[in-house]
Amino acid sequence: MSRRFCFTLDLKSDPSLIAEYRKYHAKIWPEITESIKSAGIVDTEIYLLGTRMFMVMEVDESFSFERKTEADRQNPTVVAWEKLMWKFQQPLPEAKPGEKWLPMERIFKLER
Repeated sequence: MSRRFCFTLDLKSDPSLIAEYRKYHAKIWPEITESIKSAGIVDTEIYLLGTRMFMVMEVDESFSFERKTEADRQNPTVVAWEKLMWKFQQPLPEAKPGEKWLPMERIFKLER
């Protein structure tokens, strides 16, 4: 059984930076893909409108935010990727220092 999480983050309001960010995400580094999959993330998508991004993440039962955070902290390639991505990203007004992607609260679900 998978679980779904949704997050949001803004990009800096600079068309050239946004274009460059898109290029990186058109072909992310293979080590990043591997770190995502090995953490128990079975699917993830990022959507963009203007500068606002929305990420949907499906995870399996093995996934843990704490384990993913620790694994990322110990992976030099992930650290380098996150540092590079911060060039394009900016925290939301609600973010605490050091926070990037913020979890969103589901307020509606269509019931079958």
